[in-house]
Amino acid sequence: MDVFKRNINNVFLIFILSHLIIWTLIPTLTNYNLPLDTIEALAWGSNLEWGFSKHPPASAFFSELFYQIFGTQDWAFYLLSQIFVCIAFIYIFKLANEILDNSLLSLISVLMLESIYFYNFTTPEFNVNVCQLPFWSISVYYSWKIFNQKQINIKDCILLGFFGAVGFLSKYLFVYLLFSVFLLFLYLIFYKKLKKFDFKYLISIEVFLVLLVPHLIWLNNNEYITVTYGLKRTGLEQSDILDHVKFPIIFLLKQIGLLIPFFVLLKLLVKKFKFSFHFKDKKLLFLIFVNIIPIILILFTSIVTASKIRTMWMTPFYLSFGVLFVYIFKSQIDLKKIKPFLYGFIFLFFLSPILYFYISISQTDKRTDYPGKDIAIKVQYVWDQQSKNPINVVLGNEWNAGNLSYHLKTRPSWIGLIDQNKINNLKEHMCIDGVCVGFK
Repeated sequence: MDVFKRNINNVFLIFILSHLIIWTLIPTLTNYNLPLDTIEALAWGSNLEWGFSKHPPASAFFSELFYQIFGTQDWAFYLLSQIFVCIAFIYIFKLANEILDNSLLSLISVLMLESIYFYNFTTPEFNVNVCQLPFWSISVYYSWKIFNQKQINIKDCILLGFFGAVGFLSKYLFVYLLFSVFLLFLYLIFYKKLKKFDFKYLISIEVFLVLLVPHLIWLNNNEYITVTYGLKRTGLEQSDILDHVKFPIIFLLKQIGLLIPFFVLLKLLVKKFKFSFHFKDKKLLFLIFVNIIPIILILFTSIVTASKIRTMWMTPFYLSFGVLFVYIFKSQIDLKKIKPFLYGFIFLFFLSPILYFYISISQTDKRTDYPGKDIAIKVQYVWDQQSKNPINVVLGNEWNAGNLSYHLKTRPSWIGLIDQNKINNLKEHMCIDGVCVGFK
């Protein structure tokens, strides 16, 4: 049995390394410029704060950390993205091993994630959605550890609070998972009628809130600009009565569409879709709370507020879907059909990078074709003709100015949109094509 587990672990390691190498290599070879959201995160990272106009600070922090290590090496940021994806896979595998009690089924539950394009095709662009992935899976894992223990481990509570806070500082939508976990523990405390309340449950909340204090202060000082941006993205201001029905239906249809390959893979393993729910089943209850409840909550948000839920916002929501469905149909899975499943997995595993490669090569008007490096060279040349000082600040939108911040050797700080007051504070400046560079 130990040899079998070791072999499964080796297969899992090969899968992880293959995913990381392929999805680092393909965009490195085919993209001329980093994607929009990655450049945006790097722009913010050049002038780190506890928040930015669109998002909280975590994605900017990790981007800047890699910039300080690797500099202007595009491959490093594709690697960063895949590291985040692979960490998420590793913790889902750990969770699956504890819930499924079967190494092969645990491996299958992770391999199935390759059928969801959030975890392959969209991952080269390191952004707030990808940034959530490891913290989502780690939070789910430590929630399970706490939920499954008779004696609560303080270390697990601290880790849940810490990684939950970093996840929230990646993107506010992380709160849907945290609230679902909170409801799970409320159920455990009140419905199960615990004889004695264990105050260790509060440790996670305390750690979470303490880590959020600097960001909350920043939010207050900046008129909650990040929250305002998020609300604008939902289209609330232009909504009408029909949107309370239209947007939730569109949301559901999109989720069903993107999950079709997932269920096709599942069908290759399951003899017959036959199951029964037993809410006394602790494992099933947990999996429902961390998989289904967050989706119900976001659907409820769309119904009540008539908000438009963008598809990419759902990136982390399906990380433990493989564990859920393998657990539900565990008795129906026919391991004699493992070969058709593996053929389906291999087909999807290679289809995504092939499609990415083809689209990247054949289409020449994408953001990743932007000549950011060439423009930076020209700007630097013009600047050197009129000044001996280095360019240390840049103004403009995150894309154009962010590209200059990333590609210029002096790594100027992005200090926001062009503003006359900011320009007046510069000792020297030069503006060209909607971007200003200067010496402060």
